[in-house]
Amino acid sequence: MTEHPTSHEGRQPLAARSQERARPRQQDAAPAAAPATAAIPGPAGASGPKPATPAGTGSNPTAIPGPAAAPAAAAPSAAAAGPDPQTVARREGDRLRFVGAATRRIARGIDLDEIVLGLCRASVPTFSDAILVYLRDPLPVGDERPATPFVLRLRRSDRLRLNDEETETSPETERLRPPTIDPHADLTPAAELCEVQAGGALAEVLRGVRPVFGDSAAARVALPELLGAGRTVPSGHRVILAPLRGRRRVIGAAVFLRGTERPPFEANDLLVAAQLATHTALGIDKAVLYGREAYIADELQRTMLPDSLPQPTGVRLASRYLPAAETARVGGDWYDAIPLPGSRVALVVGDVMGHSMTSAAIMGQLRTTAQTLAGLDLPPQEVLHHLDEQAQRLGSDRMATCLYAVYDPVAHRITIANAGHPPPVLLHLGGRAEVLRVPPGAPIGVGGVDFEAVELDAPSGATLLLYTDGLVESRLRDVWTGIEQLRERLAATAQLTGPDHSPPLEALCDDVLDMLGPGDRDDDIALLAARFDGIAPSDVAYWFLEPEDSAPGRARRLARRALSRWGLDELSDSVELLVSEVVTNAVRYAERPVTLRLLRTDILRCEVGDDAPQLPRQRRARDMDEGGRGLFLVNRLARRWGATRLSTGKVVWFEMPTRGQQ
Repeated sequence: MTEHPTSHEGRQPLAARSQERARPRQQDAAPAAAPATAAIPGPAGASGPKPATPAGTGSNPTAIPGPAAAPAAAAPSAAAAGPDPQTVARREGDRLRFVGAATRRIARGIDLDEIVLGLCRASVPTFSDAILVYLRDPLPVGDERPATPFVLRLRRSDRLRLNDEETETSPETERLRPPTIDPHADLTPAAELCEVQAGGALAEVLRGVRPVFGDSAAARVALPELLGAGRTVPSGHRVILAPLRGRRRVIGAAVFLRGTERPPFEANDLLVAAQLATHTALGIDKAVLYGREAYIADELQRTMLPDSLPQPTGVRLASRYLPAAETARVGGDWYDAIPLPGSRVALVVGDVMGHSMTSAAIMGQLRTTAQTLAGLDLPPQEVLHHLDEQAQRLGSDRMATCLYAVYDPVAHRITIANAGHPPPVLLHLGGRAEVLRVPPGAPIGVGGVDFEAVELDAPSGATLLLYTDGLVESRLRDVWTGIEQLRERLAATAQLTGPDHSPPLEALCDDVLDMLGPGDRDDDIALLAARFDGIAPSDVAYWFLEPEDSAPGRARRLARRALSRWGLDELSDSVELLVSEVVTNAVRYAERPVTLRLLRTDILRCEVGDDAPQLPRQRRARDMDEGGRGLFLVNRLARRWGATRLSTGKVVWFEMPTRGQQ
């Protein structure tokens, strides 16, 4: 065999010459590969263009043998390694900044709709082209057991809006449209529902908590169950199904979708979707708890205040209540109107310190105590004294202000006692408004303080305005400046109706609240307005009867004469019978003179008072009993009747309808 002239010594120069020929080619190929590598996002860089093969090597693999081939392969290895570190760092920084901005936007929401809207607005179009948000229906609150079956309702959807000049849409864009009638608005109660089957694919994905791509084995079965069998979704890594898990359980799911116009989701996007889903679910949990607390607060406040005001004889009433803010709906302000014996009425307004459930609870206890004390017909100063004792029993820091007034429509007088509350304002018929001079007193809860009551005239047509300090005091003005502004506002309103007419009561309350400026709502506002109509002396008949056997007969004669004078002769028989029965019962136990009073308004009211504290009660008389039938007759013939214990005895009253009321 003939020996080839290439020896070991001859190969070295050949290899060296090959390396010299290949070096300039690698330098030319490197700049061409760099732009392609920088444009490739993430792992997709493996499919970038390859550098050119060095010239002169041909197709024979032995053309660049051994170490000579290593430098030629350097460029394709760099391209396959993906983007440079600066590109990766910039992309990860963009993700972190997006997650931070999105979570802050979600956290800004207070109620459920704001949080879901924040997720949609943060995701579209920055993270996805469309999003569907499903929530459990109904949403469980706190530790309560969720309702069964497990139902998801499409709460909201959002998608990338098309420009106005785009008149045609691609099939892929059509597939991204959410299944809603109006994608710009919230869904109606007739939204699409999905019942999650126990042990099904959707239940397994939701139980797993982690977001999954739409082309994963679990999501391929779960998405048709969630979206509906006829619903198509983009293929590949263009869908992410993210469960929404609250503190204790899964409360919904979010579906992120991308179209073909942008790169598909990457592995790191699953972490982004998980962050969005976690913050949204925790925010929804807080919103549901806040909504339940707000509902309880509203119910507590509503039950603590009167549903409607009574309509006592001789006075018309109107009221308003405004919370300090929507986020602090519960406060300690209250008002009340309590009918008293003798056609009188107690007017109460109070303010417990604070804006919390505790303040509302204390307010409810004080209001109940005031109603009980009013039923005993105690003087206003005594009522405040007992309220002060009750507040001290509730705690050392339970402070409140209160104003208690009693209006007598027969005497046209009003008695007022104050416990650290702003003074009332009296608007006269001619348009003059005055701040009543009432001793201020100490707030309820201080203890050891005597309260003083004053008696003032209450002319017909005048309006008394009771209010809490939230109406007249704020950060922008002190309380006395606010009271003067209130007085001027009432006077200006009265001048609009003229000197002979009082302004309408409801409109007057609204006009008073209109004086509040943007910075004047620092506290709750309770407002009670009373228009004094009074009862004319010609409509009142009043007598004293000695506690003797002839008193019932005399009472019948006096009642007959009064009814004849008022033109109510048709009521004589019934009224005489009932007056005789009530007076007979009073004379039996009384030691001092018995009072008999008839009041004619839209009804006829009869009141019989004595000094015996025992209240009568209706009972069924047996056949052999001589008494016990009087109250039975009163109950059958009268429109209404009742008995009220006084500090000096009691009053038994009944009402009869007149011709206009029959």
